[in-house]
Amino acid sequence: MRAPSFKGLRDDKSPGQVAREDGRLFDEVERLPGGALSVVVDDRRLKLTNWDKVLYPQTGFTKGDLISYYTRVAPAVLPHLRDRALTLKRYPNGVDRQYFYEKNSPSHRPEWVATARVGDIDYTLAQDRGTLVWLANLADIELHTSLSRAREPGEPTMVAFDLDPGEGAGLVECCEVALVLRGLFAQLGLESFAKTSGSKGMQVYLPLNTKTSYRRTKPFARRVAESLEQRLPELVVSRMTKRLRPGKVLVDWSQNDAHKTTVTVYSVRARERPSVSTPVTWQEVESCRASGDPELLSFDTDHVLARVAEHGDLFAPVESLKQRLPDVA
Repeated sequence: MRAPSFKGLRDDKSPGQVAREDGRLFDEVERLPGGALSVVVDDRRLKLTNWDKVLYPQTGFTKGDLISYYTRVAPAVLPHLRDRALTLKRYPNGVDRQYFYEKNSPSHRPEWVATARVGDIDYTLAQDRGTLVWLANLADIELHTSLSRAREPGEPTMVAFDLDPGEGAGLVECCEVALVLRGLFAQLGLESFAKTSGSKGMQVYLPLNTKTSYRRTKPFARRVAESLEQRLPELVVSRMTKRLRPGKVLVDWSQNDAHKTTVTVYSVRARERPSVSTPVTWQEVESCRASGDPELLSFDTDHVLARVAEHGDLFAPVESLKQRLPDVA
């Protein structure tokens, strides 16, 4: 180990429960001249470079750590990426340096990386674990996808509400708004799901998976946001005007657009530490609101891998649950 650090002893398992893990990331690993690695992932051969390069200077989190995370979380994240146009957000020199977005799939991609043409852009499709590893090797830290699938770009499969706290508000206030949204949808006979943004806010998703269009979902989302602002004027704002936002939570409905993307569940975020946009239960949202402790909903890559191992994919219903959009009135 190049720079090991002691993380602590686990007290959540008895000695009798502890077993050796396989721990293998790849099917084959070969070290190449110059320090690069040649690996095989599900029959896909890839060259990985700069494995030890630090992407998060404050924590020492490396590109190898990023690759390892996306390799391990692949079974949970891939269903949420499959068939959706992916916008890359790359940080080649780390999270504290210049980054860039990349919509057109890189021309140097392996021949087996899938793409889809939407408009005049050939987007990358993350259809398999090999593609995830390739993306991580490009330092594509954040994964941003459309709310619709590439083959039907005008038909969103969900409605998304991005809860963004202004100065003086935070994650606890976002939890309060999220719970109001959940109650509103429950009154309409609809089930909703929450995830952290991996930063200071969170998102609430209303899965549909039935035929609709952005011409219906965007006005619906706007009406919901405006309704919350009318009911909770001291807490909620539905407009991005900066002077209106201090101490309040912006319910951003504008993401429900064919030209917008949102951060994908399980995506790592480019913050001071490798935080993750993490699905959470409504009980956890309520606990955060009741306690006033935002750290209850703060998760890094290790936390998320442990949560997936224990709970599976809490966001799975967002891709499968069929619900019809209510009338906007």
